[in-house]
Amino acid sequence: MDYHFKCILCGTEYDPNDVRYVCPKHGDEGILDTIYDYKKIAAKTSPGKISASRDFSIWRYADLLPLDDAEKSAPPLQVGWTPLYHAKRLGEKIGLSNLYLKDDGRNPTASFKDRASAVVVAKARELGVEIITTASTGNAGAALAGLCAAAQMPAVIFVPETAPQAKIAQLLIFGSRVMLVKGNYDQAFDLCLAASKEFGWYCRNTGYNPYTVEGKKTASFEICEQLSLPLLSGGRAGDGGWRAPDRIFISVGDGNIISGLWKGLRDLAALGWIDQMPKLMGIQAEGSAACHNAWRAGTEMIEAVNAVTVADSISADIPRDGVRAVRAVRETGGAYLTVSDDEILAAIPELARSAAVFSEPAGATAYAGLKKAVAAGMVKSNETIVCLITGNGLKDVASAMKVAGEGTRIEPTLEAVRRVMG
Repeated sequence: MDYHFKCILCGTEYDPNDVRYVCPKHGDEGILDTIYDYKKIAAKTSPGKISASRDFSIWRYADLLPLDDAEKSAPPLQVGWTPLYHAKRLGEKIGLSNLYLKDDGRNPTASFKDRASAVVVAKARELGVEIITTASTGNAGAALAGLCAAAQMPAVIFVPETAPQAKIAQLLIFGSRVMLVKGNYDQAFDLCLAASKEFGWYCRNTGYNPYTVEGKKTASFEICEQLSLPLLSGGRAGDGGWRAPDRIFISVGDGNIISGLWKGLRDLAALGWIDQMPKLMGIQAEGSAACHNAWRAGTEMIEAVNAVTVADSISADIPRDGVRAVRAVRETGGAYLTVSDDEILAAIPELARSAAVFSEPAGATAYAGLKKAVAAGMVKSNETIVCLITGNGLKDVASAMKVAGEGTRIEPTLEAVRRVMG
């Protein structure tokens, strides 16, 4: 095993065979980082070797993941290698010449969370566990349900009963046991933890299972590899390494996605495969801004908020991976911004009509934050910017319909069409 765990609070190191989830000294707050032997990784693989792979999924990065045999344990779904679009027209609208959109709504269950669930399910298969569980506002649960269906493993999902129906439908259609909790995400999270301990289920919970962030870091690998492709880089690649952007804009709720991106970038920097660390720009909804509040106060003390936002996927009273989420921004020289629900909703049709990317509210949050950063003069016009779109708009049709407008009802005649078209 070429990796070990390290507590983000006290630095104590652990053998993964001895500790499964969190640092025993700190309980649920003692989140564990996965630390690799980079010399061994460098001896096994390289940017050139990976880029020559015909496996267009997260498993092209198997040598950088904490699995004993990814080829054997990986669920049979194509997760990752989602498109990175050079959004020229959208960039022109806001004064950016090098704006890219990473559309993770193209994953199997239509969200970024498939990355984490794929690695967790693969690890669960290696561990020989029987039942996997997680708490979710919808996307993480749908991702686990889908990946478990692919692996023919039972899953128990705890989700607030107020979650969008499209997300609940995914949980049910994949065959998971669904617990609709009469409470919010944080209550579902705590109940899931208690149930996993009581019944011996393997827990995927964000910010608790260390392998979730390892799955999410693969988006950083893809961004830097895809930016080095001649089609996107304008022929600037070719030095044997990959190309990192100047900034990445990410919506933040629980904090695990931005922590994962940071982890992936640190892996690449440690291997010498990128020559700069992008500034990570965390975007939160005004009604769910615990990480932003801690960053602005210059602390890592995450204080609970009463989260209320249309972007259900990033609604969290207490971000479970908040400490790393704050560090990710602070240590890369980035920033946190907040956006209103109105700004989030307005970003959905703008993304769709200028770049043909249909985003759910949480994914559009990143673009809403980018617009605010540009308006505030925080971004130079020639910087290479990646905006991460974390979920497809079909996840929450009700929110999209609020800003989509309505179709025109007409009689079934050509004359009616002429009148409407003027």
